Amino acid sequence: MQSATTNETTDNPTQKFLISALNGTVVYTLAYLLVNGLYQAATVAMASRLSLRGEWGLSRVNFSMADNEWWRAAVIGVYGIGPLLAALLGLLVFQRFWQRQRAKRGLLKLLLLWTALHAVNAVLGGLLADTLLKTGFWYVPAWLLRLGNVVNVLLAILAGLVQVYAGYLLAVAFLQAHDSRTVMQHIYRRRMVLTTIFVPWLLGSVLLALAKMPAFSLVEGLHFATLALLLVPMTLGCLNESFSETVPSPRPTRVAWGLLILLALLLLGWRLLLSPPLLFGV
Repeated sequence: MQSATTNETTDNPTQKFLISALNGTVVYTLAYLLVNGLYQAATVAMASRLSLRGEWGLSRVNFSMADNEWWRAAVIGVYGIGPLLAALLGLLVFQRFWQRQRAKRGLLKLLLLWTALHAVNAVLGGLLADTLLKTGFWYVPAWLLRLGNVVNVLLAILAGLVQVYAGYLLAVAFLQAHDSRTVMQHIYRRRMVLTTIFVPWLLGSVLLALAKMPAFSLVEGLHFATLALLLVPMTLGCLNESFSETVPSPRPTRVAWGLLILLALLLLGWRLLLSPPLLFGV
C-alpha cells in the first residue's frame, strides 16, 4: 500500500509542475545574481581603475561626481564594460548549453539558459530601460555617437525589437532545457509555460526586490520588466512548437535543495556585503 501511494504521488502532474516552478524560480534567481553581480563588479572595477568615486549598493552602482569631472573615455568605459562582459558571458554559456548540455540530464542546462537570457536582457533590455530613464547603458551611445536623443531612442527601440525576435528563436532551446516527460507533454504546454517561465520570472523578481529593500531601485525594476520582451515571444514560440522530446533517462522531478540553500546563502551574502554600500575611489 505504501509503495503504491508513493508511485501515485511521484506520477502526480500537479506535484511535478509545482516542483518545476520552485526549481525554475531558484535557477532564475541564481542566474540573475550571476549576471548582475558580474555586471556591477565590472563597473566598480573599471571605475576604481579610473579613480572615479561612488558606492556599490544592494541594487545599483551610484557615482558621487559632478558632471564636469567626467570625460568621454571614462563614461564609455564605466558604463560599457558591464554590458560587454554580459554579452560575452551570454554567448559562452549559450554555446555550452547548445553544444554540450541540452541533451544531458539535470538542472545545469536550465541554469545556463537562464544565465544567457539574463545576459541578453542586460544588454538589449538594459539599453531600452536605461534609455527611458537616461541612465546606465544609455550613456554609452549618447557619448560615443553624439547624434542626439532621437538616434539614442531609435537604437533603444531597435534593441527591444531584437530582444523580441531572440525570445521567439529561443523557444526550442527553452523546451530542451527540461527533463520531465510529464512537463514536456504537449497537452500540458500551457501549464508548462506558466510554471516554468512566468512563475520563475514573477516570483524570482519579487524575491530579489524584497532581498534588496529598501534600496531596490526603479532602474532594476524596469530591467525586470524588459524581460517580458524575451519571455512573452518565447512563450508564444513554446505554445506553437510541437517539440516534446526529452533526454532518454530523465532524473526524477525533485526539489533542488542544494541550489535552494546556495541561493539563500548568496542572497544573505549579497546583503551583508553591500549593506551599507561599499565605497570606491575615495
